[in-house]
Amino acid sequence: METPQEPETLPPPPPIIPPDVEPETLPPPPPIIPPDVVPEVSKPKRVPMARRGTGSKGQRIQLLTNHFKVGVSSDAAAHFFHYSVKLFYEDGRPVDGKGIGRRVIDKVRETYDSDLAGKDFAYDGENSLFTVGSLLRNKMEFTVFLDNLSSNRANGGGSPGGNASPSENDNKRIKRAFHSKTFKVEISFAGKIPMQSIKAALCGQESENSQEAIRVLDIILRQHAAKQGCLLVRQSFFHNDPRSCVDLEGGVLGCRGFHSSFRVTQGGLSLNIDGSTTTIIQPGPLVDFLIGNQRVSNPFQIDWSKAKRTLKNLRIRVSPTNQEFKITGLSENPCKEQIFSLKSKSLKDENGGDEVIDITVYDYFVNHRRIDLRYSGDLPCINVGKPKRPTFFPVELCSLVPLQRYTKALSVIQRSKLVESSRQKPQEKMRILTDVMKSNNYGADPTLRSCGVTISSSFTKVDGRVLSAPRLKVGNGEDLFPRNARWTFNNKRFAEPTKIENWAVVNFSARCDIRGLCRDLCRIGEMKGIMVSPPEHVFEEDPQFRNAPPHIRVEKMFEQVQPRFPADPPHFLLSVFPDRKNSDIYGPWKRKNLAEFGIFNQCLCSPNRLSEMYITNVLMKINAKLGGLNTMLAGEQARNIPLVSKVPTIIFGMDVSHGSAGQSDVPSIAAVVSSRNWPLLSRYRASVHNQSPKLEMIDSLFKPVGTEDTGIIRELLLDFYRSSGQTKPAQIIIFRDGVSESQFNQVLNIELNQIIEACKFLDENWSPKFTVIVAQKNHHTKFFQTGSPDNVPPGTVVDSGVCHPKSNDFYLCAQAGMIGTTRPTHYHVLLDEIGFSADDLQELVHSLSYVYQRSTSAVSVVAPVRYAHLAATQVSLFMKYEDMSETSSSHGGVTSSGPTPVPELPLLHKNVCSSMFFC
Repeated sequence: METPQEPETLPPPPPIIPPDVEPETLPPPPPIIPPDVVPEVSKPKRVPMARRGTGSKGQRIQLLTNHFKVGVSSDAAAHFFHYSVKLFYEDGRPVDGKGIGRRVIDKVRETYDSDLAGKDFAYDGENSLFTVGSLLRNKMEFTVFLDNLSSNRANGGGSPGGNASPSENDNKRIKRAFHSKTFKVEISFAGKIPMQSIKAALCGQESENSQEAIRVLDIILRQHAAKQGCLLVRQSFFHNDPRSCVDLEGGVLGCRGFHSSFRVTQGGLSLNIDGSTTTIIQPGPLVDFLIGNQRVSNPFQIDWSKAKRTLKNLRIRVSPTNQEFKITGLSENPCKEQIFSLKSKSLKDENGGDEVIDITVYDYFVNHRRIDLRYSGDLPCINVGKPKRPTFFPVELCSLVPLQRYTKALSVIQRSKLVESSRQKPQEKMRILTDVMKSNNYGADPTLRSCGVTISSSFTKVDGRVLSAPRLKVGNGEDLFPRNARWTFNNKRFAEPTKIENWAVVNFSARCDIRGLCRDLCRIGEMKGIMVSPPEHVFEEDPQFRNAPPHIRVEKMFEQVQPRFPADPPHFLLSVFPDRKNSDIYGPWKRKNLAEFGIFNQCLCSPNRLSEMYITNVLMKINAKLGGLNTMLAGEQARNIPLVSKVPTIIFGMDVSHGSAGQSDVPSIAAVVSSRNWPLLSRYRASVHNQSPKLEMIDSLFKPVGTEDTGIIRELLLDFYRSSGQTKPAQIIIFRDGVSESQFNQVLNIELNQIIEACKFLDENWSPKFTVIVAQKNHHTKFFQTGSPDNVPPGTVVDSGVCHPKSNDFYLCAQAGMIGTTRPTHYHVLLDEIGFSADDLQELVHSLSYVYQRSTSAVSVVAPVRYAHLAATQVSLFMKYEDMSETSSSHGGVTSSGPTPVPELPLLHKNVCSSMFFC
């Protein structure tokens, strides 16, 4: 930005105050700007860059994609009119219950159709309603009555509590429970959105209006699904169809549905339809769900304190009335002992009114309602009332209604079953999506018709290109040519093998042939170029501690290890766990090794068979951790990668790991990995910090404390400088994972600014060039080969047709899709000061998918991003250990009320902090 010019003359002096005017009555004079002071000008905000061109390298291939072309009316005068909706009960209280809004608005449309000029609505279910063209008035008020509305009142369905009174009039009272409820509705004009803004967006001129117009179209689809009784989860819809569900055990079902969203692309507006999966509560008898959820065999083994947390806010249907209620809690006493007050019409008090008697819930249902209860008498009752006015039902009369989301964290077994059930081969996925388009019948939707929107039922054709796999280098300078994005180390040595010495084996009660494992490590290691000394010792866990808490087992094991290495700890530990999946010892063991002692370690589950492939895979991870390289790009060794090999360049991979579903108070973990030893692009290190829960932007990239910067970037830049021959990077390439389009500006104006500040803090005159790329896996675009049942070939890149009409983005399938349908990674180039051509950048990204040291195949996203995810996930287990350990209170607790204190992560030991410990 140009420096503002100095003013030629000073501003005129302030007027002289007349002597008869009190000075206090006049405003102070304007300040005079000295001629040598330049007014501070705010920095312009960065916005994502526009596309400079498309690539041309690679073999051309014609593809189909799950985008369906959308036609939009050319009526330039048409507008969406936005109205604000407010719902009230008869007494003026605002309606806060979810799900009622749609029924109320449907009733308004049915009752007052002529007052609303026969308009079709797009209603979001909450506060916004949209029409094509305006309503008759800017503000309207309506009163409607809903029949058969489920009631949470104490006397609903004759349930005990409040003033319920069993008598011969029970049937009348049950009918009264299905009373009509009065609602007041206010609809007020809030604004209008020109439909022409959609066409402007298709020309690359996106605005707030165009985003709002597309949002309206998405709301129309949500409304379309709601009318079919679907569960709505953002832009995904799930039908109540048992054929779409799979049992994940624990009372949880995996439910398959579909995702739909409108996308602005180079080919016009399109509707993106894809499969989607969520988890739901198993519907049916409530007690059956609890038995499955807690994995017990009968109702009397249920932990009811745990059940109370699990059942909170779930919806039930109560027999015999079939009314629906929301669970608010459990009774304090069993059904046979839980007393409530009941008005009895057969007994009169001294004033002639109905006498109030105390009765148990069990007695009421068995003797007054004549309902047989087989096992509920000794169990708590389900409370659907309010804190001061409870309403109780015996548990065996309660059934969970269908399509209720399960939001707790899944177990490892549940998650693997969910993933397995959601996999679909390309042809199967295409068939399912074709059926979804037919069954949805969007052409018959009156709201879509009224705004002139038509949706094709055919998959969109796009052009792709298949990039050649990069040539790799292994030991002895040999070339390695991947086939179908895969390779092997048969008769090959690692590119830079290391040594394994001063090491030991730790066995946590696993049934494993330890002697055979060590023998094979030495033998196969020598074949791969690694010199493996025999282990110094094998430590077996003391049997008396096998069932102790994880941190106790770890401490006891180290009590064995330390005396054997009195001078210095071992350089490396091979650790064998008995658990096949996610051992609870893993977190505390990693923390002890990496943070306290600086010991490299490799953990493995007790292997069933010690094959050469298995041992080679273990050796690859060990070699990378200890500083070696298994493969490298031929281009990085020959220093001929365009724009990167000739100019000092550092590559960052950035990711944030959040707590699992249902863990809203667990701190998030931010990890940044960086390349080192330039001109190499295959060796990385990581820096990991924690931050506030669910915070996606990394807040510790630059962290000045006094005269020091304690942020993440400083240590990575200094490491690059030391490992790259005292060279500062002139170029910085940033790969950012896990952010949505709405956060791109924050990446450019918050995170990038922090990185620039960190550079300036080290050297005020240092101004490296930046390229910022976001890698997205969480999207719904898929590609299919025309006339082939196979996945698209590895190396397939698409930068036209379904990409953004203006922004610089492309899709890349670097991996060979072996299972299910390949999910491409969507790369968005937000900034490119380095000046890559489309071909050079796409080839660099493709090549970086081949430098992942843990595998012998290309990975679906660039290795720096995968490493950042690994580092964040591994260190997050340190936090789990802190939560479980007895000393967690001394490190600062985590609470859900008020600002969440974030306990400090333990620092990695200096021996391992610059390593690829995460491999």
